[in-house]
Amino acid sequence: MRFLRSHHITKLLAVVDSMVPPLPANPLGGRPVVLRQNEVISLLVFSCFVSPQHTLKGVYMWAQTFYYRRFHLCSYKSWVRKCHQALPILLELLDRLLEKTATIRLLDSSMLHVCRLVRANRHRVAKGLATFGKNWQGWHFGFKLHVAVTPEGRLAAVHFTPANEHDAQQIPYLVNDHTTIAVGDGTYGASVMRRKMWQKHKAYILAPPHPKQKKKLMADWQHLLLKKRTKVECTFDYLKEHLHLETSFPRSVDGYAVHYLRVLVSYQMGRF
Repeated sequence: MRFLRSHHITKLLAVVDSMVPPLPANPLGGRPVVLRQNEVISLLVFSCFVSPQHTLKGVYMWAQTFYYRRFHLCSYKSWVRKCHQALPILLELLDRLLEKTATIRLLDSSMLHVCRLVRANRHRVAKGLATFGKNWQGWHFGFKLHVAVTPEGRLAAVHFTPANEHDAQQIPYLVNDHTTIAVGDGTYGASVMRRKMWQKHKAYILAPPHPKQKKKLMADWQHLLLKKRTKVECTFDYLKEHLHLETSFPRSVDGYAVHYLRVLVSYQMGRF
């Protein structure tokens, strides 16, 4: 990550304005907007660069401390409402930042807990959306993030599902007509889905052979691509450990969506 100073948020605001034009003024008049949506998005993203926060309240307190002169901050209640209203803009911003033309993609998924297992039956914020899921680490309760990244570590596709969804069934959301080779772990080796992706997108799904397979033949280029899978694991590590993607603090489903999207947008901007 490049060294950033507080005044660099102005440049980020210019980038956001160029990618997502500001909303037009209300023709019926009324009170002037104290904090515009593009300024809200800039604060949400820039906080991930310089001071990653777990909650919207943490971002609000950080902005009050360091940017009370640069921005006319509203009340905390209005701040939360504006963050939730910025969801469509965050989605559009992330969609524009994705490397959709990537030809080689590294596929993987990671669990996103919404609470501890002992509190799963009492969890109400994401009730009906979050589910129980199991992987090699054990049982989890929450969501699952499926991503496709380039060998350079940039996001090419993103897809959220409940924790009980199988990885191989999400391949259609992670590849497109530009994809030549998609590299995944053993869970992406389903032969039926691999044939479908080849017929639809001419995309070759590369996965390691099953441990019980007696004959294991592999070309050198396949072995090199499988070794590149560590890049997607490094991506999850940076998202979770440095940008605090995984959280249990939001008090609404929109709060979870805002947190996940702002972290993904900030990560993708940091890759350029």
